[in-house]
Amino acid sequence: MTIEEASEKYNIPIEILKEYESWGLCKAVKKVMGEWQYDDQDLERLSLIMTLHDIGFSNEEIETYMKLELSQNPTETQRMKMLNEKRNKTLDEIHFREKQLESMDYLRYKIRKEKDD
Repeated sequence: MTIEEASEKYNIPIEILKEYESWGLCKAVKKVMGEWQYDDQDLERLSLIMTLHDIGFSNEEIETYMKLELSQNPTETQRMKMLNEKRNKTLDEIHFREKQLESMDYLRYKIRKEKDD
């Protein structure tokens, strides 16, 4: 499957596919007639990359995570640490947004109360 076919079929932006290729993680990806050819293993990796992207990992974090994922050494602890850090950051953002919502709701309440008086 070419880069264009993979992009279209799996709705993965070409930029992400090119980034993936530049990381040197595509050992199974072959160049045929000047075009990259993706196999099922590459598509599984790309699915993981898209998941990491969707949960807020930067390109640099994704590259680090993927290199750990593909390492011959055990890297579960390092990958879990990365996920825990991202999870904690996300929870902090959620709590911050909840406080914002509480403040908005209070101001809305005040306006309604003034209107009713």
